[in-house]
Amino acid sequence: MFKIAVLVSGGGTDLQSIIDAVENKELDCEIKMVISSKEGAFAIERAKKHGIEYHVVSRKEFGEHQSDKILELTDGKVDLIVLAGYLSILNGELLNKFSNKMINIHPSLIPSFCGPGMYGLKVHEAAIEKGVKYSGCTVHFVNNEVDGGAIILQEAVPVSFEDTAETLQKKILEKEHILLPKAIKLISENKIEIINKKVKIEE
Repeated sequence: MFKIAVLVSGGGTDLQSIIDAVENKELDCEIKMVISSKEGAFAIERAKKHGIEYHVVSRKEFGEHQSDKILELTDGKVDLIVLAGYLSILNGELLNKFSNKMINIHPSLIPSFCGPGMYGLKVHEAAIEKGVKYSGCTVHFVNNEVDGGAIILQEAVPVSFEDTAETLQKKILEKEHILLPKAIKLISENKIEIINKKVKIEE
C-alpha cells in the first residue's frame, strides 16, 4: 500500500479532498499521518474524525529543527509527503531524503504569484491587483527553492472583473480539491518521470 503523510497549517480542505479520494477508493493509498504546523488547526479535527494519526510540529516548539522532527516522524514510514496548505518553509535533510517524494499545491499558475511571502489570500490579492484574466493552481515537487520544484499539474480558472481575493480563492480551491488527489494518484501509480527538471506524465 502506498503511504502518504499530509502536512497542514489551517482548515484542511485540501486534506479532506485526499481523505475523500481514499475513502471513495479513487486513491489506493493510506494516509499514514497528518502533521500540523500549529495547535488548533481544524485539519487536526479532520484527522481525528477519520482515525488518522496526527502530530503537531510547530516552529514555536522546534524552531529551526522543525524539518528534522518531520523527517524523524516520516523517514521509512511514508512514500510521499504532501503539503496541503502547509505554510512553514522546509529545509535540511528532509528535502534530500524526500527529493522527488514531496509535493505541494500552490494557489496560482506558477511561475506567477509564487515564492517567499506568497501564500494564502496574498496570492489572490496579487492576482486581482495585477488584473490577470486567468489564475489557478499548481501541484509541484518541493525542492530547496520556494515554489521552485518541477511542475506536475496545473489548472486554470478565469478571473472576472468583479472577483475579490476571497471569491477567487473559493474558485481555485474547488480546482485544488480535484488536482491534488489526481497528482497523488499519478505518483502512486508510477506514472510520473522527471526529465531535465520537467515532469513527463505517462498516458
